[in-house]
Amino acid sequence: MAYMSQEGYEKLIAELRHLEGVERPKASAAIAEAREKGDLSENSEYDAAKEAQAHLEDKINQLKMTIAEAKVVDTSRLSTDSVQILSKVEMTNLTNKAKMTYTIVSESEANLREGKISIKTPIAQGLLNHKVGDEVEVKIPRGTIKLRIDKITVG
Repeated sequence: MAYMSQEGYEKLIAELRHLEGVERPKASAAIAEAREKGDLSENSEYDAAKEAQAHLEDKINQLKMTIAEAKVVDTSRLSTDSVQILSKVEMTNLTNKAKMTYTIVSESEANLREGKISIKTPIAQGLLNHKVGDEVEVKIPRGTIKLRIDKITVG
């Protein structure tokens, strides 16, 4: 089960509709076009089109599973007492005094450019259930960082 925001859920639905309504017909057309070119045994275009269609179908099936297992979180019921899924956390890296803000989201909603990190990342795992003022040490691939939680809001 993946907890996510209503916005994240709606993005998944939109992506699924696009894949099924636009990309799937394109893939079928590419196969039909390649098939018209004759001998399929030596037709690399046909093989490539079939492979692309298989990848597309895999992606559609994965999206359907994610949507089926999704649990939309009512953000109005979330607490800002401690860090949890959909918390927006403002923190300070105590080593270099850098300020950072991340919203903790499901894996399918993670987008670093938007400041959204997956709940499965080491930083998110290290912050979970901690409160404002807590100092936490988080093991990341490059070592250990020490973070102070400055503010928790609902992302």
